[in-house]
Formats: sequence, C-alpha cells, structure tokens
Amino acid sequence: MPVFGLLPADDFETSHGQCGACATIPQAQWFFQNETIAVPKSGRPLAGFERNLPVLDDLAQWAKATPPGSVRAYPPLIWVSAPIVEQDVELLAGSATIRTGKGLAALQLVPRHPLNSAWFDQHSEAFFRGQALKMRGNWSASSFVARTLWPQNFRLPEAPPSQPLAATPEAIRSWVRALPQGGAQSPFVVESLWRRAGSSGPRAGQAVLGLLLNGAQGDDDEAHGGHFASITGQIGEKGAIDDWLVYNFYSLDAESEKGIIAAPVPLDNYLGDLNSGQGWYRPSYLLVATLKEARTAVHLDAAMGRVFNQFYRHQFVYQHARANCSGITVATLRTLGWQVPERGPEGWLKGIFGLPLVALQEASLNKGKAIFDYMTEDQTRLYPAAAFEEMGADLLKLVSGKTSRQLTEYERLLAADIEELLLVRIPQFPSSRAWGDFPITSSAEYRARVPQDPALQKIIPVPPRPFPASLRDPQSPPEPLLRSDYAVAAWIFFFVVATVAILRRLLA
Repeated sequence: MPVFGLLPADDFETSHGQCGACATIPQAQWFFQNETIAVPKSGRPLAGFERNLPVLDDLAQWAKATPPGSVRAYPPLIWVSAPIVEQDVELLAGSATIRTGKGLAALQLVPRHPLNSAWFDQHSEAFFRGQALKMRGNWSASSFVARTLWPQNFRLPEAPPSQPLAATPEAIRSWVRALPQGGAQSPFVVESLWRRAGSSGPRAGQAVLGLLLNGAQGDDDEAHGGHFASITGQIGEKGAIDDWLVYNFYSLDAESEKGIIAAPVPLDNYLGDLNSGQGWYRPSYLLVATLKEARTAVHLDAAMGRVFNQFYRHQFVYQHARANCSGITVATLRTLGWQVPERGPEGWLKGIFGLPLVALQEASLNKGKAIFDYMTEDQTRLYPAAAFEEMGADLLKLVSGKTSRQLTEYERLLAADIEELLLVRIPQFPSSRAWGDFPITSSAEYRARVPQDPALQKIIPVPPRPFPASLRDPQSPPEPLLRSDYAVAAWIFFFVVATVAILRRLLA
C-alpha cells in the first residue's frame, strides 16, 4: 500500500494550490497556493495546536497528556510537488525519451527556478541512465514532465554490512568525513552500526525513525553548515526508502533560491526534486533506527504536525540561531522526552565582545547581534552536524544500555523498540553544480572554508516572502526576545554608566 511515511496514502487527497474546504489551516494553504499537496481526507485525525501558547509550551502540555503512540495525528499537509508517480522508468540516451510501463514517451523537465544556478546536464544523464527510476511529474499529451528523479536502487539491503562505531560524537563525525568531499561522489552505502541479538535485517513494512543530515554546498558560502531533519516511515518492498517522510523546516519568510517551502515531504522529493531537491546540492547522511513497534515514530509524527501548524501560523518564526532546522527538531524531540545531550555554546566571551566589534566593522547592529546569538547558542541546536553526531552517539548508548542518566518514558520505549541502527550515505546527484562536502561544526571550520575577501564569497540573495497581515491571528503569542536583545541593552547600560563616570571625572 502506498504511504507517506507511516500514514496510508489513501487517507489523503491531492490538491493543487489552496484546497478551500479542506481541513488544512488557511495559513498553510497560502504557502502552497501554486504547489501540489496532499491533504488529509475528511474524518482523519488532524494534529492539533493551541492558538495562544508558545510552541514548546503547547507541545509539552500535549506530550504530558499523551502516551507515546496512543494517538495518530495527521500533519496539515504533505508537499508532494506533482500528482503523478511513475515507477521503473528507464532514461534513454540523450535524455529526451523515457521507457515506462506505458511504453516510450518524450521526457521534459520542469522549468528551472530563476535563482537556481545549476541544472541537469550530461553528467546527470550518465548518472541516471541504466537504472530503474521513480519520477514525480505530470503527463502532457505524450510527454512526461518530470519534477523529481529518484534512483530505485537507493534502498536498504537485506543484510547491511556491519560497521560498529564507538558511541561517541567523534566516531559519528569520522564516519561522515571518511570519504573525499564527504562522499559527494562516492557510491550509495548502507552500514549497520548495531543490531539487537536475535533480530533480522531490515524488512518490508518495518517502521523506522531517523535523522537526516545534508552536507555543505560547494557554491554557497552561507550553506557550509548543512541541513538537518527528522524522518519517520516504513521500509518499502525490497528495502525501498523513497516514501519516508522528512520533516523539513526552512525559512518561510524568504523565497528560497531552490524553491523550497518548509513542509513534511517524501524523501524522494526532498532529495530528488530538480529544483528544491537537496540531493542536487550536496551529499546526505541518514541515521536510521528500525523499530519493533512504531509508537515512538507515531508520537513524533503527531508532535511534528502540531509544530508545523504553529509554524505556518507564524506562532514562531525560523531564526538562524534560535530556531533553525536543527534547533526546531532538537527542541521538539527534547520536549517529547529524548534528552538530547547539549554540547553547549562556542563561547559567551566571543559573543559578548563580538557583538560591538562586528556591529562596528559591518556597520550593522543586526550582524553584531547575530554573532552574539550564534556564539551563545547550544551547538547541538545551532549546527546540523553537531545534532547528528550527538543524537547518533546517544542512540548507540541507549540501545547498548550504556547511558548513565535516568530515562524518560519516551527514551525507555525507544531503547526497547530499536532493532537495528543503520548509517546511510547518499551521494550528490551530478549536474552542472559544484560538488558539495561534509558540513562544518564550528565557526573556526566555517572561517577556514569561506574566502576572507568578501568579494570572493558566494552568497545568493533571495527576495522576502511577506506573510499576509490578514492571516495573522491576534491570539498568537508574541515572539520572545533574543539573547542578543538583552546583550544590546547591557552594552548600552555599560556605555551610559562608563560615559557618566568619565564625565564626572573630567568635570570634577
């Protein structure tokens, strides 16, 4: 049966643009008015939310009252990009023709996004030709207009080779960085970190809960930190992973140069969309827990549905230090009960003195504040790779019984239900784009990668996406102040006191 993650696809209906009478909140519909989405059918249990509570307060109250796996709730929508799915497609020489179950057909690609600096080329054709492909798109007369390309041999083997690692963040980092350019040009690989005694390998229908880390882009100096998301789903026939659901948080207040809109999205679309697919930009890494029971993954589904409802309503906004892809995901899981270890901030002193120095150097208070917020944020919430490393090591400790802390109910169930831990390396899809690399985990690594001359830095400006005032709910709680707001106030107080003291001494 076709699924979206753990949710039966038959429980959804496809809608192009705003779905009007559907149960999806109007704010979510607004962002996808020109996109193909799947929305829950009438009568399906929808993820709720509290209009007047901050997201983590709402989530904490819900989690406290809801035992893991006791409630299945559907997200407001799933971004499927295109209504037609074709399996076992063969790309023929020249990329102008495909062979499908219906016979030969002309192939067209969706239009290239105006800000997309690279595209499908002869290297892409060589990579995708000679293997079975899954495509999402539309039929136009006798032509298929493809939006997503996905190699169907990217799947879990029946018996993944064993690759034991120490239960440390450093061991996970070494695996991510083991191959040149983070494995951007390396083969697809699945390795088993740990398997419970008596358990078999991955099997069709088995539930999974996973973490996804994208590497650094090779052509964008604002994207060396990579990207991070959580995954739920079930293993498909012959180990297929393409229908797993990725909970992808991205800024809603800017038009992405990739055309990305934050949403729950199938993995093949998340990685393989010709414009927004992260697989075209950089290598990717998955840490996958196969589960005996689906309850912890079902709980995460319901929680993420609540978070996305509040995100679309602007009850909180994407913020690169406090609430980026890592911060939102880690905060959600911590609220559910997974006590993800904190790595701590890079340095309060760096932030305190960096704020005025950067503000003066760049003639921008906002840039000075950003440095303060970056330097004082828990690195597990700030850097995608740090989150991946800490959570991967923590899962290994949970399943092996080596964690010393008292487990929450969510952690206890997670530790009991995991049958195997897998690491999956997905290469970058070849195109005219520069090759990516592994993601950085510190400001020092960032400075080492980025050209010192600002004129040589590759930064892609993107236009804003103003949220309509008519969709704002007066009951939504206000955004809390940033740490840097308090720091600015402290610096102003310091300068005022210092100035008064100097004037008094001069006038004495």
